[in-house]
Amino acid sequence: MTSLVLKQEFPTIIIPETPFNFDATMHKPDHFPSADNEWTPGTLWQTMIWRGVPLGLRFRDSGSVDSPRVFLSIWSQRKLEKDFIASILDEITYRNNWSLDLTEFTKRFGGDPQLGPVIERWRGMRPLNLGSLYEYLIITIVLQNATVRRSVNMLQALFESYGTLLSFDGKDLYSYWEPEAMRGVTEEKLRVLKVGYRAKSIKRVTEAFIGGKIDEQKLRGQPKEIQRKALLALYGVGPASALYILSDVFHHLDELSHISPWEQKIYSKLFYDRDPEDPVSVEELIKTFDERYGSYKMLAVHYIWEDLFWRRKTQKIEWLEKLIRL
Repeated sequence: MTSLVLKQEFPTIIIPETPFNFDATMHKPDHFPSADNEWTPGTLWQTMIWRGVPLGLRFRDSGSVDSPRVFLSIWSQRKLEKDFIASILDEITYRNNWSLDLTEFTKRFGGDPQLGPVIERWRGMRPLNLGSLYEYLIITIVLQNATVRRSVNMLQALFESYGTLLSFDGKDLYSYWEPEAMRGVTEEKLRVLKVGYRAKSIKRVTEAFIGGKIDEQKLRGQPKEIQRKALLALYGVGPASALYILSDVFHHLDELSHISPWEQKIYSKLFYDRDPEDPVSVEELIKTFDERYGSYKMLAVHYIWEDLFWRRKTQKIEWLEKLIRL
């Protein structure tokens, strides 16, 4: 592991599409904690590696839902060129889904008995992925068949072996590594980090990026089914991981073609008030989402799902606690 102190600060302002809910967008309480970011209401610190340059980011809410304004500070080791900064801002805007127009969604479902009150509470929330496609894939791999605690430990071990500890704005946070940093790393060496069988997936996915078999920037402009095919061609990536990537990374608001057993239990309780241990069939759930929410089904489910986990931050939800493996 290497460590860097980032002293150069570049401040700027970004105006997301209205409406915009800063905290509900930038912090997802259902995500497991990782050492590359830190959130407090109104502020998010996040690391980023862009075109080989390690960066520290601080996002600060300085507006409102109807008049959004995000004060962004970018820290680096050296002074950054204007063109490079512009490319960073474009990438951040894409990853954070800040250009998403929620007008039609809000208008169409604002009066929905279940979704309407949630939209009112979290108006301006949007799904996002703060990292790169490669980084998202690493997260999906460490989440496979593991408790939250185990996933956190595996990712931390990877950070300490291949990431970089960045010091900026009084914070010490890890940044991910670029695929090239793992060139030549053996499966056996990865297993020493106690990632188990996931070592093969990490190695194969990394090799696919190093070898140019998958390119995030090129994939962004492709139709959804071509993106899905490219993702499923990666070793260890199944329908569930592909779905999350299509919705979070590539921003397909209608992508909900697969439901995991864990989600099936939660959806059954949320949408049918059914005992999670006697869940509604996956086929019936998908049909319900299609009929109720159509082309916005993933976004609609995202709102209701996130609302549940925001409530969990302030109150104990017995049936949910039983389903969360810590």
